[in-house]
Amino acid sequence: MLDPPPTRKLTIIAKDPGLRIGSAEGPMVFTQVAVPAEILAKGPTGYRVKVVDYNATERRAYLDGQDYQLASGVLVDPFAPGPGEDLLDPAYQRRLLGEPNFHAQNVYAIAMRTLGAFERALGRRVGWSSGGHQLHIAPHAFAQANAFYSEPDRALMFGYFHREDGTPVFTCLSHDIVAHETTHAVLDGLRSRLTEASGPDQAAFHEGFADIVAILSIFSLEPVVAAAIGEDGAIAQGKETIKLVSAHRLKPAAIKKSILLGIAMEIGNELNDGGRGALRQSVELTSKKGKELRDDPDEHARGEVIVAAMMNAFVLLWGARIAALGKFEGDRYNLASVVEEGAKVAGHLLTMAIRALDYCPPTDLDFSQYLSALLTADRELVPDDDHQYRPTIRASFRSYGIITQRKNCDEEGCWKRLSHPGQLTYARSNYVAMTRNADEMFRFLWENRNVLGISERAYTEVLSIDQAARLGPDGIMLHETVCQYVQRVDLFGAEFKSVLGAERPDGMKTTDRITAYGGGVLILDQYGQVKYHIANPIFDGARQRARGQYLLDADQLGGGGVGQRMRFALSHQQRMGA
Repeated sequence: MLDPPPTRKLTIIAKDPGLRIGSAEGPMVFTQVAVPAEILAKGPTGYRVKVVDYNATERRAYLDGQDYQLASGVLVDPFAPGPGEDLLDPAYQRRLLGEPNFHAQNVYAIAMRTLGAFERALGRRVGWSSGGHQLHIAPHAFAQANAFYSEPDRALMFGYFHREDGTPVFTCLSHDIVAHETTHAVLDGLRSRLTEASGPDQAAFHEGFADIVAILSIFSLEPVVAAAIGEDGAIAQGKETIKLVSAHRLKPAAIKKSILLGIAMEIGNELNDGGRGALRQSVELTSKKGKELRDDPDEHARGEVIVAAMMNAFVLLWGARIAALGKFEGDRYNLASVVEEGAKVAGHLLTMAIRALDYCPPTDLDFSQYLSALLTADRELVPDDDHQYRPTIRASFRSYGIITQRKNCDEEGCWKRLSHPGQLTYARSNYVAMTRNADEMFRFLWENRNVLGISERAYTEVLSIDQAARLGPDGIMLHETVCQYVQRVDLFGAEFKSVLGAERPDGMKTTDRITAYGGGVLILDQYGQVKYHIANPIFDGARQRARGQYLLDADQLGGGGVGQRMRFALSHQQRMGA
């Protein structure tokens, strides 16, 4: 049997079934994407993703009859166009749309592609929150306009529903929705405590971040982006034909309305009788509306604020690159060049967005802290910001009322480096063991608890130690070790002031139970020296009171257990049909 190559190609529906070429009745955009090569079992099932196609509504299992490799070991795409077919052939597209096994391949390939984006950006393997090796995916889980990530089931669940004429609409066929839900699963593996009941920004961040990844990841599929933009003629240059696009299609207002920057157009249209457009088009939020949503209790609505901030930065950065291109007659640009510049900007922003996770505190995350993490992670790897990514992002976030914290950040909005590195004690720690063993890392934290401001009165746990190797634009590898620790204190309302140093939230009873969380991240350089300590200290009375008041007002004070772990399922169920 042949050894598999590094990657293989699999056919998927690009972006969303709502993306059509030429007109609303035109063909959908199918494409082939590269995913890690592996010998797949039925499902398809690989080393990270296991598709289990069981329909709970119909109590029916769809059996996978596809072979993903020949007996010789040659990898094949079972849904590649056959003789006389191509990706735009209407008959071919109808055949795939009606084939459950293709739906299974679609979710497998998009999930693996999304996971790959995280691992490339972070410079390491990423595990699932469940602790298992495989994430289960059910492409036809139930008959409902819903899709969600379920941590207790270690699974992504995708629903379906029927139009008035009886034709089905499958959430598993939307690249946006599959990438969004996969991002929830990956983020939960990286920052498991971000699913805990906390302040309003934390749950909203989960939703907004998942949209950011879903939107930006599509731009690496350049033919898909070209199809979504459309062309306005072509010219011949020698033996080459250059497709052109008019400048008016590339104005900021036009780009913001594009399906490229929306989420799930087909689902959005069907849930509102064709008048809704995309399920979410966050980029079109005005600064005024975005600031209003900062107080919205709905996590999807609130999460749109950071999506709007990031996508408006993307539009500005892409526009600047387009403006630097030469024009052809008729005020037109080379379409391929426009798409290429968009891919560069989106790729850099996606990498920034993912790398920022390592620079976020593990508990009680808010939008301003994520902004600082964005700026810091990028400056560490790309000190020379020639294309002005960081100032553009910072200005865009500021327009939506998201600013960095002056106390903990420098003039560029980045986290301040550790102000007292020379006071840390390394003599009693084994560096090699410390970067691999949680007990050894805890010993280092305990030895330096006073310098680092880590309270000895709270239960402390080292959650993860990850080593990352990232390649900068200068070709130099940046090696870092990322240690994530959390602290917790369980108390009654009567103990709030004496333990946390702040007045008890209004309406909290003395017998109410509450768990206060704190924690931080240590970023160690290649020499094992701590360069950043990014933390939300547990004994921060003002933060704990604000969190307690929010949980009380939102009726989440007793949140936890299975109900809390099923939060994604419940919130998505409430939102999809809203």
